[in-house]
Amino acid sequence: MIICTKKMDYRLGTQCQRVQNQVKVNSEKERASVLCMKALASRGRLDSVSQHMASHPQYLESFLRTQHYILFMDGPLPLQYRHYIAIMAAARHHCSYLVSLHTAQFLRAGGEPLWLQGLETAPPRLQHLDHINKVLAHQPWLTSRSHIQALLKSGEQCWSLAELVQAVVLLAHCHSLCSFVFGCGTDTEPVPTPRIPHGTPPGYCLSDAANGNTTVPLTPSVPSERMPRRRSLDSSCDVALRERIQKSQEEKERRGERLLYSQTLLNTDMDEDEEMDCSADPSRFISDPEFGYQEFARQDEVLRVQDYSWEDHGFSLVNRLYSDIGHLLDDRFRSVAALPSPHGPDLQRAIWNYIHCIYGIRYDDYDYGEVNQLLEKGLKLYIKAVACYPDATKPPLCPLPWAPLKPAEKVHVNLLVMEARLQAELLYALRAITQYMIA
Repeated sequence: MIICTKKMDYRLGTQCQRVQNQVKVNSEKERASVLCMKALASRGRLDSVSQHMASHPQYLESFLRTQHYILFMDGPLPLQYRHYIAIMAAARHHCSYLVSLHTAQFLRAGGEPLWLQGLETAPPRLQHLDHINKVLAHQPWLTSRSHIQALLKSGEQCWSLAELVQAVVLLAHCHSLCSFVFGCGTDTEPVPTPRIPHGTPPGYCLSDAANGNTTVPLTPSVPSERMPRRRSLDSSCDVALRERIQKSQEEKERRGERLLYSQTLLNTDMDEDEEMDCSADPSRFISDPEFGYQEFARQDEVLRVQDYSWEDHGFSLVNRLYSDIGHLLDDRFRSVAALPSPHGPDLQRAIWNYIHCIYGIRYDDYDYGEVNQLLEKGLKLYIKAVACYPDATKPPLCPLPWAPLKPAEKVHVNLLVMEARLQAELLYALRAITQYMIA
């Protein structure tokens, strides 16, 4: 074994440093490759969101754990309610990708198909979430104690505080994920995804791949026209797996079936007829479609982080009312902040604080002149579009202006947008809940 010190006056020191750096790079590639192989082995493809996030495996692990916990682990809400709330959240941004995904999951969880005809056919308790859903999605600073009080008032259709907290976390998670989906172009370019027969046993989730387990479920999909794959599979994946995927796809195409896809991270097989019914028009689940993002202008409504922050207030409240979710969310925020960036931490902080600024959140100890210095106009337009207007019915997003950026660096920007937006929505919702509790 060769032990290298930090300061060496001979060439071996430089060589050792290069080897250490290469080992670190190879380790990250190996982690991404492991996730890739496990997803391919069980499902025959990588969902588009995971493909993008796999360029940052340390973040992907945290994301998968959090999403799995919210959707499938212990919590006060039944599974069909969770997926219907996710449908409502994604519909606010007309995100067919997520609406179709959770429609399939909703049916699998035993949800009532009649509810999918529209929001008015859902139980009153779910309909009552519509107002806070649209406010959090478009103008979260309007979230108030009265919204919380209306949902928690006594009566047969009231929500418990624990149920409401889980619902709010799920709404914010799906709203922010819409930003990532549209920022990466996933919703506008659907990919047909065959399922490999004789896959791994059902009832397992891809998030366990992050924990070192070896099986992943087959996923249901959502309808799409037959289109060529948008990108090739990772070169590190087994050639034999890719051949099996191609053969399965060709067999299905010869039968003239429509292939279905989804970005879900968790699930088991569905019958083909059941899958074909998983398409749903997002507009069915929207009331007041004209309600959207408006420029934050009222300075008296600014949320100052010194008065209410995630670290000092939001984390402890959400973790107390919805066990362990605070730790998982905090790990997501820390993971995205720790991602290496060729442009340095100052730019990352500028992107984060700029997103919070357009949502009315201010840091008294931050010089906002840095935002204009570090973020060129084109980048600011892109960030604002992804954060505030991730809507399939709106004009196409302006492209990310940094042409030289590598794909992983572009994904990094979209991850920052997603996580900053997620935290902003949570801060407003949790502040309103805090105000209700102390009133």
